[in-house]
Amino acid sequence: MSNRVLCREASHAGSWYTASGPQLNAQLEGWLSQVQSTKRPARAIIAPHAGYTYCGSCAAHAYKQVDPTITRKIFILGPSHHVPLSRCALSSVEIYRTPLYDLRIDQKIYGELWKTGMFERMSLQTDEDEHSIEMHLPYTAKAMESHKDEFTIVPVLVGALSESKEQEFGKLFSKYLADPSNLFVVSSDFCHWGQRFRYSYYDESQGEIYRSIEHLDKMGMSIIEQLDPVSFSNYLKKYHNTICGRHPIGVLLNAITELQKNGMNMSFSFLNYAQSSQCRNWQDSSVSYAAGALMVH
Repeated sequence: MSNRVLCREASHAGSWYTASGPQLNAQLEGWLSQVQSTKRPARAIIAPHAGYTYCGSCAAHAYKQVDPTITRKIFILGPSHHVPLSRCALSSVEIYRTPLYDLRIDQKIYGELWKTGMFERMSLQTDEDEHSIEMHLPYTAKAMESHKDEFTIVPVLVGALSESKEQEFGKLFSKYLADPSNLFVVSSDFCHWGQRFRYSYYDESQGEIYRSIEHLDKMGMSIIEQLDPVSFSNYLKKYHNTICGRHPIGVLLNAITELQKNGMNMSFSFLNYAQSSQCRNWQDSSVSYAAGALMVH
């Protein structure tokens, strides 16, 4: 084996967000400067993974709650958009590049996770094709810049898990969530509405389509705030809301449930909600974004 360090390139830079470090830095700074840190220090955040022109300002509400002085390991749980995956997968590289600076994967934690036999490896191709983790890397780098040599990341690609698997992975990650020096970033957009997403739920009593979408999303968000994985599963079965990070969210909720059993007191609050556009007719389409933070009391 050569001792060449394997890197994942910032494959979506230049399309989903700017490839220019100074420009990216200025954008992130702009978005972060407009929001308050009311839920700091966050132990976990939920934030979107769309192009920054769509969701950069929303994501800032979550990243503003990150405390770089205590955070040392950042677990990033993102859904798989391109490859069928029934478990979770770990990266095969050591470094994740961003236009700001390179992020190091925590090989010690990776070793512990690998030993459980619950994970597979993703190829470099799968890793670089997927955007759900990458879209959190520049924000992670920015939030942590004052301690940039003092933290590592733990990227985890989350497959289409059954409820029992969400429970198993939740249990596994709960011991890491219990540690105040760890942060969990859960990558998810909310409703994908319109013909191109094959989803057109509409509750006319809410008025315009976009209001119906907001009502549906906020129903799900309030269930997440109740920290109840079973209710969240039931909500998804009933409404089929196209929340792409439903499995990472399910894993987080199950990890929280596990810690609550052991007497840990936690609360989750959503801090921002946005839509890419306002749907008013059946030809329209939109994606919703939400940002929130988990605090341990």
